[in-house]
Amino acid sequence: MTSSRPTTTTARAPARTPGSGRPRAIWSTRAGAAGGTLAGLAIAATLWSLVVAADVFPRELFPSVAQVFRAGRTMWTEGLLGPDIAASLQRALIGFLIGALAGIAAAIVTASTWLGRRLLQPVLRLLAPVPTIGIVPLAILWFGIGEDSKALVIALGVFVPVWINSHAGFADTPADFLRAARCLGGGRVQTLTRVVLPEAAPDVVAGLRVGAAMAFVLIVVAEMTGTTEGIGYRIYQAQLFSQADRVIFCLIVLGIIGAACDLALATFTTPLTRWAREEH
Repeated sequence: MTSSRPTTTTARAPARTPGSGRPRAIWSTRAGAAGGTLAGLAIAATLWSLVVAADVFPRELFPSVAQVFRAGRTMWTEGLLGPDIAASLQRALIGFLIGALAGIAAAIVTASTWLGRRLLQPVLRLLAPVPTIGIVPLAILWFGIGEDSKALVIALGVFVPVWINSHAGFADTPADFLRAARCLGGGRVQTLTRVVLPEAAPDVVAGLRVGAAMAFVLIVVAEMTGTTEGIGYRIYQAQLFSQADRVIFCLIVLGIIGAACDLALATFTTPLTRWAREEH
């Protein structure tokens, strides 16, 4: 007598290609971030409009959202906004590159050499708390009111956060990693490029992002003298003529440009810090 067994079929989940869900997750995350940003801006604009409608402040000093954007449209039709943005971006980029390269180089010296720790690091710690705005008169005395003094002011403002963060990253490299590199025959340059720099990358990137933000903060100060174009110059001129709508619009433009540059910097440096996110 033969017994028949019920045939059981095992349901298999459809095969998934590795990483097939990642693009959808990335787009979902970006869409959520964009939605949150738009919602926050809408709330801010609503609160601003309520304050304007309540006449808490004079309309000349606290214009409505519509007035601010009308002022921006006027600046654009007058041909002012485009050249101002280009001039400010160029100055910010030059100052950022100088300050960032100098900050990373100084961090390598202060974190990895005896002379750097004993001689250079104490000097930089004394200079770090000095407000960069206070350097403006000295920069003008040294380099005049031209582009050199503006680059110096922005570069100094970028240098400090880049050096502080980069030095912390280089100095915190685990000693076991350094000993392992030496045991494997790695020289000073190989240890720096293959061990220290990858380990310190998250701190270096954090310093670069803070430095980029500082570049746009200081561009306003740097462009208040010795120039006839730039967002900072336009803010100063609008303040002299009590044009609060133009001042606010220029600040909004600076914020948008700064946020876009920060996003670009974060995207560009993602491969350098991917290992740190994977650990978490």
